[in-house]
Amino acid sequence: MTQPPDQPPQQGGFGAPQQQPPQDQPPQPPQAPQAPQGGGFGAPQMPAQPPQAPQPGYGHPQQQPPQSGPYAQPAGPYGAPAAPGPYGGPQQPGPYGQPSGPYGQQPGYGYPPPPGAQFPGAPGAPAPGSRNPFKGKPALVVGAAVAALLVIGGAVFAVTGGGDDEGKKKPVAGPSDDGKATASESPVNPGDGSGDGGEDPEDFNAGRKAGEAKVLWYKEAPDAPASGADAPAMWITSKTAVKAAYKEIVAYNVGDGRPTWDTLTFPQKICAVTPQKTADDKVVVAYMSGTSERAKCNELQQIDLNTGAKGWKAVVEDGELFDSVLSIQMSLTGNTLMVGRSQSGTAYDVRTGKKLWDKKRYGDACFPTAFAGGTKLFSVASCDATGANEHDEVQELDPATGKVKWTQAFEKGWTVERAYSVDPLVVYSTNKDKNVWNIAAFKPGGGFRSQVAFDEDFAPECGWAILQRNLSGCVGTAADANTLYLPTQATTGPNEIVAIDLATGKEKWRVKSPADESMLPVRLEGGNLVAYVEPSYDAAGRVVSIPVAGSTHTPTTLLQMPESTVGIENGFYSKDVAWVDGRFYLSSTRLTGNDDTKEKLMLAYGK
Repeated sequence: MTQPPDQPPQQGGFGAPQQQPPQDQPPQPPQAPQAPQGGGFGAPQMPAQPPQAPQPGYGHPQQQPPQSGPYAQPAGPYGAPAAPGPYGGPQQPGPYGQPSGPYGQQPGYGYPPPPGAQFPGAPGAPAPGSRNPFKGKPALVVGAAVAALLVIGGAVFAVTGGGDDEGKKKPVAGPSDDGKATASESPVNPGDGSGDGGEDPEDFNAGRKAGEAKVLWYKEAPDAPASGADAPAMWITSKTAVKAAYKEIVAYNVGDGRPTWDTLTFPQKICAVTPQKTADDKVVVAYMSGTSERAKCNELQQIDLNTGAKGWKAVVEDGELFDSVLSIQMSLTGNTLMVGRSQSGTAYDVRTGKKLWDKKRYGDACFPTAFAGGTKLFSVASCDATGANEHDEVQELDPATGKVKWTQAFEKGWTVERAYSVDPLVVYSTNKDKNVWNIAAFKPGGGFRSQVAFDEDFAPECGWAILQRNLSGCVGTAADANTLYLPTQATTGPNEIVAIDLATGKEKWRVKSPADESMLPVRLEGGNLVAYVEPSYDAAGRVVSIPVAGSTHTPTTLLQMPESTVGIENGFYSKDVAWVDGRFYLSSTRLTGNDDTKEKLMLAYGK
């Protein structure tokens, strides 16, 4: 991973990510990366000219090492100064908000990982399998002080953690009623959710071959505008599969697909959701205040996933000048709902809707621009956007009070794009000037733990953010306390999943997809990594289990999808997936609005 601009680390700032295209415009087709010299990451170097091959140095951009060296020296965003900088330890609280500066309203935080850049889920028709524009250009983002801790055998290693479950929109659910996935041979299709099934127009189980999973049920999408609409979330409880789509929230019994409660319809389109749910299965959705260009994403509604009951309502107020709610982001951490504006955030008690605290501008003109929730709460701020000390910084916040637990700054030029995991915290950042990226893991008490220092094109599928960066919008990442699991980008043939040691940034092991198509991590379960193998044009996808311990990591098939649904699997512009209680759920996160065909919304598979 390369480091930030050719300047000394700024106030313990974090360094640079990998080479990538500017994020203030839709990702361009990935440019062929220059072959890293002698490998991906090199040891920390003196500031150098713009990196050519990926240079793994920590701190500022480094000079590339000789080709004989195993690691090329990428520029690194984490240039933390040798002496503790003002951003090193706990700092004064800093809200998440996107200032009007360089990190404000960036259209494409679409695909964070180093893979090729595409935009599934972006306005318009999402392209299947998003990729990252900063291809093959990892850079270290930590400065000299941190780099010293990461130098092993003369080479600097950067580590990054896998995506967090909630960030990957992986619904979590308790055991189903009987703990088994069963269904009749003919899947139930309530269609738009208003019926109880009736005669099934399409029997995807007809002609099912031995060994193929059943389609337990499937649903058709509601009508959407010709321009398309978002279907942003899927939550799975012990009894109910709930899906947001355009202006509706629909709920189905996980076993037979029959409606669990009446469809909830909102006056305007749903514009934001909490990817997570509370311990008692509550979520919050936001919908637009109107249809004009000045309409705001500010109407909040709490919902009980098990009953469909609507709880409290609230209206998110605008912040100060230029701090709008045209677009918001939401997350849950315990009983704290965090709502992020463009340059600040407000925390609410998710049980009552009562306002708890605000995260506003602080310090060196630092505007909180994004938040990531789950088991912990983090904020990302853009600081001194137009000044000499321009940089991003990450803070961990106490969800109950908003108190800052610790702060870590990145070096100038580095933009924090994604949180691949929140516990442990692993972030993906980029440096558009150097066209490089970085993946870094953090210690529980703050400070860099490691950075991924080998040259690889990773390819999780991440959503497309237009007005704000979306920290938790990736499918295809997973992490436990010490390991990050990321999919590589397929070039020719199948891709691989790489297990990365979060203590060193080194590769632990890798396993190739058992089919000709790419394989994406879904979640960790019982000492195994569950992954989804995507379908080809004529072969259905499958769910596999990969042992994470020991020396053998051979995938074992858990569910082989039937050939009858290949077209649906391939037809989703962008998708959400979940593996819960032996069932596999697949849903679209973007509706095309095509009236010529019956567009599918989601499917459930089981044995």
